[in-house]
Amino acid sequence: QVQLVESGGGLVQAGGSLRLSCAASRSIFSFVAMGWYRQAPGKQRELVASITSGGSTDYADSVKGRFTISRDSPKNTVYLQMSSLKPEDTAVYYCNARLLLKALTYDYWGQGTQVTVSS
Repeated sequence: QVQLVESGGGLVQAGGSLRLSCAASRSIFSFVAMGWYRQAPGKQRELVASITSGGSTDYADSVKGRFTISRDSPKNTVYLQMSSLKPEDTAVYYCNARLLLKALTYDYWGQGTQVTVSS
């Protein structure tokens, strides 16, 4: 079983920064990709940023240039550094890990961490 534990959310003023952490219960290189999603009230969950096992990254257009996804393999942890935060970044942020096993993919999710950006 895979466990993902997020931390680092909170309340911040617009223009501020936060760093989210996602600690995995196994080597992050066992996943084909890890990512951060967010869900705001009344909206669908959306991909914010992702990183593959090979190190390729991808970002939603709305966060490009402001957010950075990174990883620390010895700590089995993926980070999301968020800067120049805007009120529209307010959401619950979820860590995701995708496992590929015998040609099937399995998605695992953390419990979510609230990020609130005040104007």
